[in-house]
Amino acid sequence: MGEERFDFNGGLKKKIFIAAAVGFLLLIIGAILPKPSHEAEPGATTHVETTHDATPEADHEEDGDDHDADANHEGGDEDHEEGADEHEADAGGHGEVSWFKRLKVDIWINNVYFVGLALIGMFFFCIQYAAQAGWSAYIIRIPMAMTSWLPIAGVLLLVSFLAFNQDIFHWTHADLYPQLLEDGSVNTHYDALIDGKKGYFFGPGAEGGGFPVFFVLRMVVFFGVWILLFNKIKKLALAEDEIGGDANWRKMRGLSAAFLVVFAVTSSISAWDWMMSIDTHWFSTMFGWYTFASWFVTGLAFITLTVVFLKESGYLPNVNLSQIHDLGKFVFAFSIFWTYLWFSQFMLIYYANIPEESVYFVERMRSEKYMPFFYANLVMNFFFPFLTLMTRDAKRLFVFLKIACVVIIIGHWLDFWLMATPGTLGEGGAFGLTEIGSFMIFGSAFLFITLKALAKNALVPKNHPMLEEAKHHHI
Repeated sequence: MGEERFDFNGGLKKKIFIAAAVGFLLLIIGAILPKPSHEAEPGATTHVETTHDATPEADHEEDGDDHDADANHEGGDEDHEEGADEHEADAGGHGEVSWFKRLKVDIWINNVYFVGLALIGMFFFCIQYAAQAGWSAYIIRIPMAMTSWLPIAGVLLLVSFLAFNQDIFHWTHADLYPQLLEDGSVNTHYDALIDGKKGYFFGPGAEGGGFPVFFVLRMVVFFGVWILLFNKIKKLALAEDEIGGDANWRKMRGLSAAFLVVFAVTSSISAWDWMMSIDTHWFSTMFGWYTFASWFVTGLAFITLTVVFLKESGYLPNVNLSQIHDLGKFVFAFSIFWTYLWFSQFMLIYYANIPEESVYFVERMRSEKYMPFFYANLVMNFFFPFLTLMTRDAKRLFVFLKIACVVIIIGHWLDFWLMATPGTLGEGGAFGLTEIGSFMIFGSAFLFITLKALAKNALVPKNHPMLEEAKHHHI
């Protein structure tokens, strides 16, 4: 069988560069549009992040006075109320934050979102080998190419954390931990609950407020393990093209199973670290699953969109409508799975009506700024793909798949925006040209790296032992 290769030509590169340039232009326009009077003072030392910590305490006062005796919140009420007042004064009473701070948060959101896409590429690849799946043999190089973003993502995430951590993570502020002031008193910003979690961030026995060694170490180790396993599996996959036989395929099965175990643990911890810890006073035992579901359905949508694009461009002649249908079913099914987790998390928290948990949804449902996006999240990520891809024919028609997948990719970026923005910017958060521009820049970079990796090697693994099964796959 001849070797089919994807041609990453100048026309495609030009379109990607134009998209990135438009993104940069939108960022510049977004920087110019905000009024200076709405921006926080450049030299301000107060924390906008305290807005999301102030809200739980307000809910305690209104809805659950019986929780005031909770040891986790001792000494916290005065701090949160004071922090909220400081934020309001700092923002000039308008509730706005600076463009640059919005950009920092957007950079973090995009980093986490596209790390997830790269990881899901590897996850999908490994599932196919671990399960000895044959139907996907012709498209398996697409998710492998997606994972090529991981090394870049690791550097970007680490650098952005080191540069912006105090603008994103409230727990990084030293004044939240016990400090003896010059007059002999303990600082008024002390937070007992965050102080109780310092071992998780800074390391067992470490003092809070210093360098978060344990947090950064987890990040470095996770990326190191992911990239190591990816390189080993990629090396075997490319060797299979040259050698043939099933020896490398069997080795990939073993390494794929190992990656799936590693992924099960590290993906959840990453979600806790990089997203859930933004709202330090809030937690959900379902958050790891929820983040995985958002990542996974986005990855499936990207794989489906890429297969459709390649088919329309004359590639992958042996990929038939049955494989396209399977991809459509995956997108349809995991959109429902994400919704199941969304509803389960929402229902359990609201049914229990515990203020320190329900505040997460109160901030998003009752805010004039976030409420429209809260409901748009459900429409874009559940109702639209559910109704669009419900029928058998819709999963086989490229036009329906393209529309549904684009909406899902944008919709789940919005999901991550909703996870992070209320906890970092409070009522000063906004959705506009800055957010759209940053997404376009990161998306263009991710797409460029993916397509470049796809063009480097054979588009189809020519010695894959399941090619015949894939060729005659029919449902």
